[in-house]
Formats: sequence, C-alpha cells, structure tokens
Amino acid sequence: MSNEEKVPLKSVERASSETELKASENAVRGAGRLKRGIYLLPNVITTGALFAGFYAIVSAMNGQFLPATIAIFFAMILDTADGRVARIMGTESEFGAEFDSLSDMVAFGVAPALVAFSWGLSQLGQIGWVAAFVYVACAALRLARFNTQGENASFTGLASPSAAGIICFSIWVCVEHGIAQPSLVGASFLAVATVFAGLLMVSNFTYFSPKTVNIRERIPFVTLVLIVMGFAVLMIDPPSVLLAICVVYSLSGPFKALWAKVKSEKVPEESE
Repeated sequence: MSNEEKVPLKSVERASSETELKASENAVRGAGRLKRGIYLLPNVITTGALFAGFYAIVSAMNGQFLPATIAIFFAMILDTADGRVARIMGTESEFGAEFDSLSDMVAFGVAPALVAFSWGLSQLGQIGWVAAFVYVACAALRLARFNTQGENASFTGLASPSAAGIICFSIWVCVEHGIAQPSLVGASFLAVATVFAGLLMVSNFTYFSPKTVNIRERIPFVTLVLIVMGFAVLMIDPPSVLLAICVVYSLSGPFKALWAKVKSEKVPEESE
C-alpha cells in the first residue's frame, strides 16, 4: 500500500468523535426547543382576538353587522391585553409577536374591510372592492413595517386597531340609528374613510404609543377620577364616543406634523 492510501487511525477517531459531539449537541438543542414551548396566557388572549376577527367576518357575511362591529371592538380590547400581560409576566417571545401580527391582520385588516364591503361598499361596484383592498393591503404593509422596525416610544403610521375603529365604529353608529344599508352617498363617504384610514397606516406620521404608559407606577388621585369620568361618558353613547376617540387620534398625527412644520418656519423668521 502506498503512503497516499494510508489514513492515520487517530485522525479517523478524531473525526468520528467530533461528529458524535455535534450530533449530541444538536439533539440537546432540539430537546431544549421542545421543552421550551410557548407561553400560554398571552397566546390564549391573542387567539381570542383572532376568533373575534373571524366571528366578525362570519357575521358580516350573514348580514349581522352590529355583532360584527362589536366583535372587532372586543378584538381591540384583547389585542391591548395580550401585550400588556406578556410584558407584565415577562413572557414576551418572537412566536408571540408573530402570532399577534397574524391575528391583527385578520381582526384589523381583513375583517373591517369585509364588514365595510358587505355593509355599503358593495353598492359602488368595482370602486367598492378596490377601496376595501387598498385598506387590506395597507394593513399588511403597516404590520410588516412594525415587525421589521419595532416601535415602542411612538408609532410610525396609524395603528391598525385605530384604523379599524374608524370603519367599524362608523358602521356601528349608523346601525344604532337604524341605517341598515347606506345610500349611495353614504357608501361613497365610507369608501373615502376606508381609503383614508388605510393610507394613514402606511404614512410617516408619528402617533402616541400607549406602550409608554406604565400601569404599575403611582398616579395622582385626580387621574383616577378622570378615568372614572371617561368611563361614564363612554357609557352615554359607546359607538359615538369610540368613533370620536379614533377620529381624534387618527388626526393627531397629521396635525402634529403640521404644527412641527409651522414651528420650524417661524424660527428662521424670528432669527431674521
């Protein structure tokens, strides 16, 4: 046998031992993934929001628009709760964040567009479903940007629950006042509001983020009194008050940008 055909026994043993070591490390790592699993409580809450969005879609398809809008409102409450619970319990995870985004896409992207289309946009024909699709596409882009950039101090673009609130609470108000189906003019206004809400989601306007509010810190007593008064006002006419809150919040971004532009223009004039 030539020297080239001879293989040292020690090198073969070393290679086999390294292979066995890597295989054991991969097995331990895989077992760790299986044992780690997912956190139960925040993901159960997210599942509830997903179910509420699905229920809204089914209700809208059956012509039950009031239950559909209320279901989306409950999805908003659950969407706020799951993040809070995860942060308080220290159970935040990448899986939970991705699952929450998929749930938001159904509850605040597809569901509001389908409810709006079934209630009034269908009267506009092609324009109606185009307006609904623009909203769905903007919601998807908004959530994709949120996942890649990450936002805590402020939101870039209108949050999808607030955009859904503009559409759903408008329909809720109309249904409460006996408007089962809107006129052609009403459907046109709904189409404009739907497209407007979608474009605000993908805009560069900055919005206040409720994530900055620390619910575990002490607050003045008068703050609690104001919260109680807020609930009292909400109970007077829930859909109208909720719609007003969503409209004011959605317009806060453009007005904030406009105010900053006006202030920046005044500074050079004063310096001159």
